[in-house]
Amino acid sequence: MRRRDLLRAGPALIMARQSRAAALAGYEPAARKLIAAALEDAAGWAKLEHICDRIGPRLSGSKALEQAIEWCAETMRREGLENVSTPRVMVPVWVRGSESAWMLEPRTAPLAMLGLGGSVGTPPEGITAEALCVESFEELDRLGEERVRGRIIVYNQPWRGYRETVAYRSAGASRAARLGARAVLVRSVTPASLRTPHTGSLNYAADAPRIPAAAISIEDALMIRRLQEAGVRVTVKLQMEARTLDDAPSANVIGEITGRERPEEVVVMGGHIDSWDVGQGAQDDASGCVATWQAVQLVKSLGLRPRRTLRVCLWTNEENGLRGGRAYRDWAGDAVRHHVAAIEMDGGAEKLRGFGLSMSGAPAGAFEQALARLEEIAALMRPLGAVEIVRGGGGADILPLMREGVPGIAHLSSGRRYFEWHHTQADTLDKIDRREFQEHIAALAVLGYVLADMEERLAEEVHSTGGIG
Repeated sequence: MRRRDLLRAGPALIMARQSRAAALAGYEPAARKLIAAALEDAAGWAKLEHICDRIGPRLSGSKALEQAIEWCAETMRREGLENVSTPRVMVPVWVRGSESAWMLEPRTAPLAMLGLGGSVGTPPEGITAEALCVESFEELDRLGEERVRGRIIVYNQPWRGYRETVAYRSAGASRAARLGARAVLVRSVTPASLRTPHTGSLNYAADAPRIPAAAISIEDALMIRRLQEAGVRVTVKLQMEARTLDDAPSANVIGEITGRERPEEVVVMGGHIDSWDVGQGAQDDASGCVATWQAVQLVKSLGLRPRRTLRVCLWTNEENGLRGGRAYRDWAGDAVRHHVAAIEMDGGAEKLRGFGLSMSGAPAGAFEQALARLEEIAALMRPLGAVEIVRGGGGADILPLMREGVPGIAHLSSGRRYFEWHHTQADTLDKIDRREFQEHIAALAVLGYVLADMEERLAEEVHSTGGIG
């Protein structure tokens, strides 16, 4: 809350906030212990190394994902987390298969490509057609069906941030298919490239034919555009064996420290255990899984048992289905109303920035109160440097909980280079700085412990009707 708003609110609210701040100051010894333990911790890095180097990419439906789930659950049990379970989740199974893209005219050259998740494949002989490059959906629509029909559309959209640019990956195939395109190649959704293609999910519209879709590197998209602008015909051959199989069983991984006084009230934190089938899924999202898991583990190791239950959940199938998050909400059932907060780390493990808060259906006053409490908790993290608390947060896996009124907290890193590695072969362990990773564990441990232990909840109970109870 801004100082002028606080002054406007009156002496009673000022005194209440001062009282809360004094109470939270009592957590300084525990916070110092958690931060010191995290900055000396080696076990978290060892877990991250195991998942990345020994298990590797973990696409839903793969043996590697199930190996990771089994290993994480076994390790949680061995380390003494309580109520470890692996509730079943049925997940989609998409298989990449062999794939390639070649420019045949004006010369023969391979294109750096990765099929988009969920894409259909080409015929066995592939698709060979003239490439038609556009830089926006508006340009595509201006060309119309007469120009687009029978061609391979190449989207050379410029980077304008992930939220805006990803629309070409998710919706580009159907937009082009409605005009008769045979396939699409999408410039990778990234601000920078070393001829590195980025995969990710597409979404087929119900009212359009399903055509093959792949990502190509920035460099190759720019080359095709230059040739087209010079009046040179570009012919491309695309071959993809991609296919979707029947759903397969997977699971979320859950472990916890049971609360000493209010075990029914829960603070849950986690990341998603699945990844794309390229790279190691290190930043996205082994780092989030292990940092949140290790944060809970350090609370246990230091003998700190909070009032409420502190739970870690490693959600499955975030990348191409979001079924793990929905399954967790169903698994929680009516107990979802007793969730005090849900925290998700799914933005990589670059330099710690802070946390963002969202509260669906909460009155402004309740939100401001919760924001102030988070700022007071962040003050306990001073040894880590400035920890920012911002408006707006959450995550794909905790969204089903947030829709029920559970306060959603996003873990925030600097994200300076995150989208250079995102969904690529380059998302590997070497991209994570060990000290920065330890700082994430420290901040999450302090946040999780204090939220689970402080006398009052982060916010008053919010029901699915959108009101405060």
